[in-house]
Amino acid sequence: MLEKKATRSTRVDGVSGEAVIEEFERVTRDAANVQRETLRRILAENGGVEYLRGLGLAGATDPATFRARVPLATHADLEPYIDRIADGDASPVLTAKPATSISLSSGTTQGKRKYLLFNEELVKSTMQIYRISYAFRNREFPVENGKALQFIYSSRETRTKGGLTATTATTNVYRSEEFKATMRDIQSQCCSPDEVIFGPDFAQSLYCHLLAGLLAAGDVQIVSATFAHSVVLAFQTFERAWEDLCADIRRGEVSPSRVTSPAVRRAMAALLAAPNPGLADEVARKCAALSNWYGVIPALWPNARYVYGIMTGSMEHYVKKLRHYAGGLPLVAAEYGASEGWVGANVEPGTPPERATFTVLPDIAYFEFIPLKPVAGDGGYAEAEPVGLTEVAAGELYEVVMTTFAGLYRYRLGDVVKVAGFYNATPKLKFVCRRNLMLSINIDKNSEQDLQLAVDAAARAVLAGEKLEVVDYTSHADVSSDPGHYVVFLELNAADPAAVDGDVMQACCDELDRAFADAGYVGSRKSGAIAPLELRVLQRGTFQKVLRHYLSLGAPVSQFKSPRCVSRSNSGVLQILAGCTVNVFFSSAYD
Repeated sequence: MLEKKATRSTRVDGVSGEAVIEEFERVTRDAANVQRETLRRILAENGGVEYLRGLGLAGATDPATFRARVPLATHADLEPYIDRIADGDASPVLTAKPATSISLSSGTTQGKRKYLLFNEELVKSTMQIYRISYAFRNREFPVENGKALQFIYSSRETRTKGGLTATTATTNVYRSEEFKATMRDIQSQCCSPDEVIFGPDFAQSLYCHLLAGLLAAGDVQIVSATFAHSVVLAFQTFERAWEDLCADIRRGEVSPSRVTSPAVRRAMAALLAAPNPGLADEVARKCAALSNWYGVIPALWPNARYVYGIMTGSMEHYVKKLRHYAGGLPLVAAEYGASEGWVGANVEPGTPPERATFTVLPDIAYFEFIPLKPVAGDGGYAEAEPVGLTEVAAGELYEVVMTTFAGLYRYRLGDVVKVAGFYNATPKLKFVCRRNLMLSINIDKNSEQDLQLAVDAAARAVLAGEKLEVVDYTSHADVSSDPGHYVVFLELNAADPAAVDGDVMQACCDELDRAFADAGYVGSRKSGAIAPLELRVLQRGTFQKVLRHYLSLGAPVSQFKSPRCVSRSNSGVLQILAGCTVNVFFSSAYD
């Protein structure tokens, strides 16, 4: 059994882990004062920028004046200013210090990649939250002098008109010297060389991550990725590629058909060094002994202590499959943040991902929260005036508002969170959903979470009894005919999805329709204002095609999230889904 607590003092970036935790305790006990000081620092540094001058802030740094003069903003409000900076405007438009590069959002949430400013302050905040999270994780699940099997990838870099590098926030962080220095101290060394992480082709890098992990099998203590989806994808790939991996280990050379990049091949040749038939036979023996790949991670990496990554929100769907691969290993939910900046750390890493909360760091940004009350029969939210970090109430829903050191002022993040309680004086947040991801035809409003609950309910009620699993799913509000209707796309684990019993899938379709409990939807279905739900069964590998589609558009695999609601404007994905449909069912739930 894994021991629960470390009996030694771990080190985090040259400082003991307990010292990091002690400082975190101090900051969270004094959250209100720390928040005021954080805002003062942001405004003292950036108060003279064009955006704030135009709002008449006049050098004020107190919360009351700031809230009175500066309006709530969305990305659309700040986009013209960010575009000017990207085009080469070097004047202090949004920040006093020049942006060092541009960060790109994934584009899978809105269908369009957003430009955001990136500077050294964001690197510092990233290192801060990594140190805190690692200190708490290492106290719960201590590791020492080991390696990490990390499925991490850089993304394509472009240049803006003004000459700034544009790439993902994670790639901007990975390339910083502070990140490399800090991660050497606070986390086990990555098995894979930089050439693999920064490789030109995702499939080649993934294969090499697996190969490097097998070569260091006895040293691996952490298995991780940015998102749970990436870990699941890695081991789905492993199921198909393990024999090739064993062959490479046996002959001491990476397969030329699997890896063609010269730089990646050279880096892997240095790791392989010589043929190792003993290791190849051991891996093959362990793979043959597994039942449906259950527990493959602890079987092949016996010293792994936990699996780590973002497992909340749209990633929660993958937790079941991840738990299958992890066997009895703990799953630890990673920090809560976005391309815009960090929000909170998971300081209770022993909590299962489904119940994970994130403690807001009072000194990482200035936070406000818009109180939200669900509107009966509407599916939306009524809003009240924003409140401060320490003014929120346990059990209530809020939208997160951020002011950062990177040019975001009273920025609506679009995330709905629930305050689960407090850690000292700072709130613990549970992510609920994105506000702007809505299925809506008439007066109905169903969120990403509502869709997930409906899919989960149908899977439990109908599919589980047939030993069918939902590999992935998405949806679309089809208004091409009147009345419009919901379309839910399911990729199942069936060998031949087209051959799945039609009665089973019809029952699944009916259950999906009934599972949308929003009063606006139910009333509209009963009155005929919304037509019967349509279930489309997809070919195996459909969401791999969706992933490749986004990669072809420049989206990073490290930030990829399957789109849960595909809009009409996202014609490329809709075409893939239509082309991969093998069976169609319409609900009779309200007949």
